[in-house]
Amino acid sequence: MRQGFFEPEEIEAVIAYLPSYLKNFVRFAYLTGWRKGEVAQLTWDDVDRKAKTIRLRPEGSKTARGRTIALTGELWDLIVHQWKARGKVPWVFHRDEFPIGDIRKAWKTACRKAGIPGRLFHDLRRTAARNMRRAGVPERVIMDIVGHETNAMFVRYNIVDESDTRDAFARTQDYLKTQNRHTKQE
Repeated sequence: MRQGFFEPEEIEAVIAYLPSYLKNFVRFAYLTGWRKGEVAQLTWDDVDRKAKTIRLRPEGSKTARGRTIALTGELWDLIVHQWKARGKVPWVFHRDEFPIGDIRKAWKTACRKAGIPGRLFHDLRRTAARNMRRAGVPERVIMDIVGHETNAMFVRYNIVDESDTRDAFARTQDYLKTQNRHTKQE
């Protein structure tokens, strides 16, 4: 089972080496955990700028279940940037007025130049799920955003790494210190 994911400085390094038409495409996938094909097929008809939402149509989803996410912060800024550069192109992300197609060569080159060869675009999904979990987003909400239908799939993507275990032990030790103080006061 693959367990790749990106730390913030790593994804920024990769984005720096990508062609300009892929920078926001990758950043969107990094933040949302949506699949490459799901991001590539988004059109301006899927964006509600007034409500600040973007909708993935059921026919564009691997699971055939649509989903809608709120566009806030960096996601909203990214969509505003794409809107300003849209011209008459129907796709949110495009290359020379055509939808994003095969990005493997550009992706592989950017990862190599960033010093992290072998990373997959799909690692962005794992990273998004992990980042949301670390931020305290409820599991069910993460599953809805990234499109996981089962808890088993969420668990498969919810990677625990050294940073997570370090945090767990720090929290445990803090808890035990408070318990020791309570015991001494009694």
